[in-house]
Amino acid sequence: MRLATPLLSIAVAAALLTPGAAAADPATPAPAPSTPTPTGPVRDFGNGPERNEEAAGLPEQAQALRAIPPADERQSFFHDRDRGYPRQNRLPVPAENPADASIKLGLVPYHAIAPKLNDLQRRSDRVSAEIIARTHQGRDLYLVTVTAPESRAEAREQNRIRERIENEPARAARDKRLAARYKAPVFVNGNIHGNEWEGADAVLRVVEELATSTDPKIADLLSRTRLYFNVTANPDGRVNLTRANGAGFDLNRDFVTASQPEVKAMRQVMIDTQPVAMVDLHGYVNGTLIEPTTLPHGANYEYDLFITNTYANGLGMESAVNALGYTPDKDGVRPAQIPFRDDAEGWDDWPPIFTPQYAPFHGAVASHTVEIPLRVNRPDYDRESPEELRRRSAINTDVAAAAVRATYTFVQARHDRLIADQIEVFRRGAAGEPARTVPLGIVPGFGPEDVYTTTYPRAYVIPAGAGQRSATAAARLVDHLVANDVRVERAERAFRLNGKVYPAGSYVVDMHQPKRGLANVMLEPGADISPRVNAMYDISGWSHGLLWGATVDTVTSGRLDVRAEPVRAAAPTGSLPRERGPLALRIDDAKAVQAVNDLLGQGVRVTLAADGGAVVPAAAREAARAVADRYGVAFTPATTPAGTPADSPAGSTSGTPLSPVRIAAAVSADELYTLRELGFAVTPVSTAVLNGGFDWSATDVLYVSSGLSHAALNPAARAALEAFLATGGVVTRGSTGAAFNTAAGLLTATPVAGRSDANGVVRVTSTTGPVGGGSPEHAFVYSPYWFTGLGQEVRVEQAYAAQDPLVAGHWRPRPPEQGGGGGQDDAKGQAAVISGRDERGAAVVMFGTEPMFRNHPKGLFPQVARALYWSSSVTGAAVTTP
Repeated sequence: MRLATPLLSIAVAAALLTPGAAAADPATPAPAPSTPTPTGPVRDFGNGPERNEEAAGLPEQAQALRAIPPADERQSFFHDRDRGYPRQNRLPVPAENPADASIKLGLVPYHAIAPKLNDLQRRSDRVSAEIIARTHQGRDLYLVTVTAPESRAEAREQNRIRERIENEPARAARDKRLAARYKAPVFVNGNIHGNEWEGADAVLRVVEELATSTDPKIADLLSRTRLYFNVTANPDGRVNLTRANGAGFDLNRDFVTASQPEVKAMRQVMIDTQPVAMVDLHGYVNGTLIEPTTLPHGANYEYDLFITNTYANGLGMESAVNALGYTPDKDGVRPAQIPFRDDAEGWDDWPPIFTPQYAPFHGAVASHTVEIPLRVNRPDYDRESPEELRRRSAINTDVAAAAVRATYTFVQARHDRLIADQIEVFRRGAAGEPARTVPLGIVPGFGPEDVYTTTYPRAYVIPAGAGQRSATAAARLVDHLVANDVRVERAERAFRLNGKVYPAGSYVVDMHQPKRGLANVMLEPGADISPRVNAMYDISGWSHGLLWGATVDTVTSGRLDVRAEPVRAAAPTGSLPRERGPLALRIDDAKAVQAVNDLLGQGVRVTLAADGGAVVPAAAREAARAVADRYGVAFTPATTPAGTPADSPAGSTSGTPLSPVRIAAAVSADELYTLRELGFAVTPVSTAVLNGGFDWSATDVLYVSSGLSHAALNPAARAALEAFLATGGVVTRGSTGAAFNTAAGLLTATPVAGRSDANGVVRVTSTTGPVGGGSPEHAFVYSPYWFTGLGQEVRVEQAYAAQDPLVAGHWRPRPPEQGGGGGQDDAKGQAAVISGRDERGAAVVMFGTEPMFRNHPKGLFPQVARALYWSSSVTGAAVTTP
């Protein structure tokens, strides 16, 4: 449930995610230890070793499978897009897992998917199966393509047409023969939430139907379409009975961040296949919920094209689901519903974090979440009998399969129009046309309350040189844009825009480009939509331009006369000064944190300067050179104390000595992932872990934001914690952290809760303290907090802006029946991040913001690191609270 650059291959996109760092190709994963080694004769067909299976006894149409390689021995078809179809690969079969959570439901366990796909490839020349990535826990992701066979020349023509649609949309629109020659792509995503299983089983059912059908209508369908099926988008969760993947991430919230390998793979599928329609299969809402959505509507889509097609397909899916004949009285299944038509608010398509809300930026003009009806997860999984669970799962599979069939029938019937509408999406972007206001009544019920629009700037500039806050952050942002198929150029010489001169090497995002909607939804500040809606489904604000740590300038108008070259990867940013002597590194980016932690792990003596930066002695120059290259960070000469030779090994090491920070973390999954990604050693803890007898000797800082109640600690655990507070630091966040601070008697501060569903990008002002110093001017909040009644031992590190703190998002006061208050006006000028020393000696930092939310606000990660460095190094000496 939903609570001018060429197309990039998976390998290229993955490599671009980290400036200057090579990345493993997720399309060619190494075999898992449990994968049996294939046996049999080996032949070399020019593409590496291929296994020659005996073709005798196979159906005639499967003769092409007689010499197919295991999928882990060749690259994904995206690396050779001109290959014909079928492109069949013998998938390695995982070891059988009797603990797979899907077995209880009578569904296909993960280990049985590969054998089934191998069998379908043997039986049908319409089916091609590929491994496109590996999950966080190392399981294969399977993409299945179903289409009529194509020669290499025919496949090459399809690729040329697809690229013309994106890259030359005006020309494509004039080509009256194009639609007749083009196979409309359709993308079906199964089981993105691991404990919403049946989408994957419906996919397997539909694939088998299409593979074996003798119906002339199916033959016609496959001659005019390519259907791409991501069988299970979340194998980790499918096996483990979890909504999230193996890293604890909700994959259907990650699309504009793409922190997880599964999401990177889905993103690349959408870029490389450019679907006109997509369906994301979920559960559980009774009756079946079928998008389009309620307001607010995403302002960066070509919404007139989107709502027309999405609503029409939604009606078709509704009809197909209801035609199955399930009833409330007999089966417990209510009629299907369409939120746009049937609900007022609460199921919106505003944030681009969901799969169906991300797909339109790559050309999907019909894009849907489908929520199948009968719950089989959460308490029902354990409470209901296996027979009842299997009855429900069988119905759910029927419903999901009906939705998929309805979608490919819709694409078959509206083939030419869908292609024309996709072309029009890209044509408007390339031409730089103003955003269109959707006509009222374009579909029944579309009224003035549904109209959301934007004003596209002429360009965005990511400056180089002195005007850039962080060259490292800028490189990461550029690589992220390119990985999303946004076109970025790098200026070859200095240029002037809007009266400002930018140096050579600055990056330009020309908003006259086919995927301008995606560029804008990432880089724009966003909007405060609090006045327009009462309730939102999920987050309401995000901004790579404001939250990722780089300076991004908006050019509203003017002539774009810049001599520039297309970017495939950001220019290297790592450097050392020529001068000998100690080195300084600003901790202003996540890569700088990784570099510092890398140096500390090597035993390099790093000190924390008064300004929050790191200082490395001259003797560690070669180690610094290595991390500069590895992480793309720039060292500068450190200030040398008077009387100390500049080339002294000990020069400029004054400051607070740092050691590797060891964290005991009672945190959410996204925070745990981010802390480890930054290079910190983290041991998860909870109330139960501490009550079980936790050894604090290997801990420097306790981080508390989730799952730890001071009041619930037993006497022994509380005594051990008290002993730790004499030498260790504490960092807290949110309601759990604030409650812990109060119960433990740490900082003198009164936490004040904002409205619990308030979220978005906020303006902040920071001090020069050890945590706030050097922080960006914006932060992210979800269920915001602020602090009043501050004791004399407390320092304000960061405060909400005194005027208009919310830049983008949704933040209203609580309704009167809930006591009112908690709105953004109440937060104006209030302390958002504080620090101080407890009388026992602990250095404490408290966050009222969300600096690691879903691994997204990357520009805020250094603030967390500075809090950890400071709280771990400034401890042990008791202070007297005035």
